[in-house]
Amino acid sequence: MGQRLVVIGEIARPHGLRGEMRVRPLTDHPERFAAVTECVLWDRARDTRERCRVTGARRQGAAVLISLAGCETVEAASALVGRLVALPEAEALPLPPGQFYPWQLEGCRVSTDDGREVGRVIRIEQSAAQDLWVVSDGARECLIPAVAEIVLEVDVAAGRVVIRPPDGLLEL
Repeated sequence: MGQRLVVIGEIARPHGLRGEMRVRPLTDHPERFAAVTECVLWDRARDTRERCRVTGARRQGAAVLISLAGCETVEAASALVGRLVALPEAEALPLPPGQFYPWQLEGCRVSTDDGREVGRVIRIEQSAAQDLWVVSDGARECLIPAVAEIVLEVDVAAGRVVIRPPDGLLEL
């Protein structure tokens, strides 16, 4: 099951005594949990993935409470704390034109506005201020802050990103 996953939540803690779990939504549309009938529980630390049938989902404030088939006790729910609730990439919600998911950048070629090749996006790291795009040319990596002052153009379909780095950014 090496397919790319889209994370929509993280299991925060058990809720009640019958295996229900409180999930912290990691999506702009937490209402989508109501339509999810199957998910993948992803343990990122061990990189294990387990398909699960969702038997119930409801909102409770900012959180979502979910029930999974076979998870019927507080102990079973406790064992899943920290797991990510994910869906196959094909089930990602469509975005308006001009917007993209960060994972869609992986593999995109990055160049400067004056035509200098920087490398390819190999991953996205999250920081308190903004996402950082890790770009590698094979020999070294650099971090590109995902801000409008630096990122001039993103063309996911063409696999291309154009940046205007401030002096010294690419030398760090």
